[in-house]
Amino acid sequence: MPSAQKPMRYGHTEGHTDVCFDDTGSCIVTCGSDGDVRIWENLDDDDPKSISVGEKAYSCALKNGRLITAASNNTVQIHTFPEGAPDGILTRFTMNANHVVFNNDGTKIAAGSSDFMVKVVEVTDSSKQKTFRGHDAPVLSLSFDPRDVYLTCVTNWLLLQKCNDVINAKSICRLGWQPGSGKLLAIPVDKVVKLYRRETWDNKFDLSDTSITQPLNVVAWSPCGQYLVAGSVDGSIVVWNVETQECIERYVVTKHEKNYSICGLAWHPKYRQIAYTDTEGNLGLLEDIGDGKKPNDKVASTAAKDYNDLFDGDDDDYLNGDVIEPPSSPTPGANEDHGDDDDLMPTASHQRRAILDDDDNSLDIGMIKANSNLLAKDDDDDDQTGGFPALPASSTQQHFYDGPLPTPRQKPFQSGSTPTHLMHRFMVWNSVGIIRCYNDEQDNAIDIEFHDTSVHHATHLPNSLNHTMADLSTEAILLACESTEELASKLHCIHFSSWDTNKEWTVDMPKDEDIEAICLGQGWAACATSALLVRLFTVGGVQKEIFSLPGPVVAMAGHGEQLMVIYHRGTGFDGDQCLGVQLIELGKKKKQVLHGDPLSLTKKSYLTWVGFSAEGTPCYVDSEGIVRMLNRRLGDTWIPVCNTREHCKGKSDHYWVVGIHENPQQLRCIPCKGARFPPTLPRPAVAILPFTLPYCQVTTEKGQMEEQYWRSIVFHNHVDYLSKNGYEVDENATSQSVKEQQELLMKLFALSCKLEREFRCVELADLMTQNVVNLAIKYASRSRRLNLAQRLSEMAVEKASELATALEEEEEEEDFRNHRNAGPKTGFQMWLEENRASILTDNPGLNEAEVIKEGMSRFRVLLSEERMAWTEKAKGRAANDLTEDKKRKRPTATEDEAKKNQEQKAEDSNLSKKPKTSGQSTNARLSAFAFKQS
Repeated sequence: MPSAQKPMRYGHTEGHTDVCFDDTGSCIVTCGSDGDVRIWENLDDDDPKSISVGEKAYSCALKNGRLITAASNNTVQIHTFPEGAPDGILTRFTMNANHVVFNNDGTKIAAGSSDFMVKVVEVTDSSKQKTFRGHDAPVLSLSFDPRDVYLTCVTNWLLLQKCNDVINAKSICRLGWQPGSGKLLAIPVDKVVKLYRRETWDNKFDLSDTSITQPLNVVAWSPCGQYLVAGSVDGSIVVWNVETQECIERYVVTKHEKNYSICGLAWHPKYRQIAYTDTEGNLGLLEDIGDGKKPNDKVASTAAKDYNDLFDGDDDDYLNGDVIEPPSSPTPGANEDHGDDDDLMPTASHQRRAILDDDDNSLDIGMIKANSNLLAKDDDDDDQTGGFPALPASSTQQHFYDGPLPTPRQKPFQSGSTPTHLMHRFMVWNSVGIIRCYNDEQDNAIDIEFHDTSVHHATHLPNSLNHTMADLSTEAILLACESTEELASKLHCIHFSSWDTNKEWTVDMPKDEDIEAICLGQGWAACATSALLVRLFTVGGVQKEIFSLPGPVVAMAGHGEQLMVIYHRGTGFDGDQCLGVQLIELGKKKKQVLHGDPLSLTKKSYLTWVGFSAEGTPCYVDSEGIVRMLNRRLGDTWIPVCNTREHCKGKSDHYWVVGIHENPQQLRCIPCKGARFPPTLPRPAVAILPFTLPYCQVTTEKGQMEEQYWRSIVFHNHVDYLSKNGYEVDENATSQSVKEQQELLMKLFALSCKLEREFRCVELADLMTQNVVNLAIKYASRSRRLNLAQRLSEMAVEKASELATALEEEEEEEDFRNHRNAGPKTGFQMWLEENRASILTDNPGLNEAEVIKEGMSRFRVLLSEERMAWTEKAKGRAANDLTEDKKRKRPTATEDEAKKNQEQKAEDSNLSKKPKTSGQSTNARLSAFAFKQS
């Protein structure tokens, strides 16, 4: 089937236009000199959606549901797609931005401007951007290497007329890298397309055609990398098969006196279609390019095709030579250090001078290697062919590593803080208060504000030491600063709850050791340093234990006696962080709960917050908005309890977590529109988000009740933890939570009965308490499910037996404690004294209560004769002790009288009580109660 050229239609007013497809090819997006971006369902769409982005729009790019535009108001803006809602400004220039492009995975954009600058910005965090300076003309065109190693840009070329504005340029020279392999770079130069080889930058071959009579303006690769299309300034379009270098299509798009230029070209991501726009503002579509067949699996697979056959036999020298490798592990912040760049710079005959501004985000544009995974390149010397400097001969090159790349390690951070480069920032925002830092021309100070003014009044501190880290508790304020050439890294504590007059202390770190994270707990403070050490202090300033970390610290958090440390366990790949977590209890009986276990993160995300709930349960949040909480009941595993992204209105919106409560269930966070962090002024409002466990089919009645039940279980685990550690617990709240859980189980039981899922009913009954099982038996009997009622009755007997055994064990343990407190020892106590060492040898780490339980289990399995022997032995000792007591002390007359009065009262009380049936055991009574029918 021959190719087809559909008639062009009006898209925008006369002037420069740009065009692109969305990721699936379901719609076409154009922008133009009227300042509008239009979304077309197809070429025949008579009512496209319009988005106003400014007075004029020069370029647009679309990927991963994000629409980026370069407008005449000197900004690069982001909109949601297809909604078109504005999501903020990514970056600004002092003049118009001429071209914007995405990198291969859509995580970064590059923008070139008429003020001779190029900026590379992370889409999800616009504060992370790099500026490339030193160009000597407006930047007309940009293209990311598919491998994210190079960024190429065009200002002016040897064969092009120089200009000071994109509007007056003879050719905007839109260049492009070959998709997939990135082996070839196509650049339109005059009437030909020059193809340059990767790394060697030699001009491998040119693509041309006799139909091209005017300079080419723009080129675009097909997604498979097999075809290349070029548009000229006189309105013609040519398509080549790159492998055969054969021209396969020629189109004359415009036939009028003005010869409107083709300024926008885009290939459909799936089909052999090309969308194009011209400077008259028209939109057109070419279909069935090449053989006219829709791509099948074979055609689609050509994206990964090896292009070795495009090159001649000289490749053998190229493949067997030495290699010049870019760093495979880019590290954030490493771009500022160019001390080793001389070893990697090309040996050009006219080597350009590096231009490095005072701005921390400014980089040399000469030949910047992959510290930031980018290479910005422009032309200063007219004697360099095609604007590329001479590189070492191809014999010194080899294939690059194409496997997964190491992920840059996340830098240390303080939870509840905003980036340190901001002049006004939050140093910490937690459940106690807020610490703000101001560092501008007027002031360099720290403000502390407490949510509860009864804890402490607001405080204003000078920041002469440039503290960058802070934490806040109900006892103290902890600050830390990095080292300088003159001063050591310092830990500064303001212990405002101290009862003496000296409320501050400072500790200097050893030389070449910087504090990277700090936290406060109850009565203690901690800091993690660059020496992979965690240093513990009392809140009064006494140095305590020191321990080493297996890797660089990422964040720390403290609550009560608990210390949680997150660190790098190793190197992650393909965007994944490799983090570990240690959880240590610093009470009288110090113990480690989590021993460097891997920290679960959403794929290609990083840690954004780590801390504890108000009740003391460890929690953390990743950059995808997933909140996870420690489930102590399930072997100290992590469970996702909330996804904040589900509550965001726009794709660039985020929630900044400031606190977590388990009772009531509240996630306290600050909504951030088009950003990850809130501004310090005006004071942002705190929002409350609900918790939801990601259970399946929560829209159904069954799934909803299951989610509610297990959420209640997870969010009441802290009750058991607090009670075991000696804290007072609200018994009413505990009983209310148990009641809610059992009601949910009973509702699920009733639903399963209706659905005739009797096996599921028994499974649910196993989670019920003794009393609720009895209710389930009644429900099953009344529902005429006799088989189910019989099985539940058997289960009730088992539960009653277990309950009786537990009660007996508690009584024995209580008796043991009473005997121990009273003085005379039992046979079991004497046996335990002699066998304690063997129990601890077999079960190291048991506490006293666990040792007693284990001892009871072992004592019961002894022969009756052995147990009697220990009992008689204890009686003999007790009799001796009693005799000694009588010799030592005789009761006074007053004590005898008091004892007689107590005995008389006990007899009177017994007469008023009903007599109990003798010989009826606890087990029998509970079993009878279980079988009782209403």
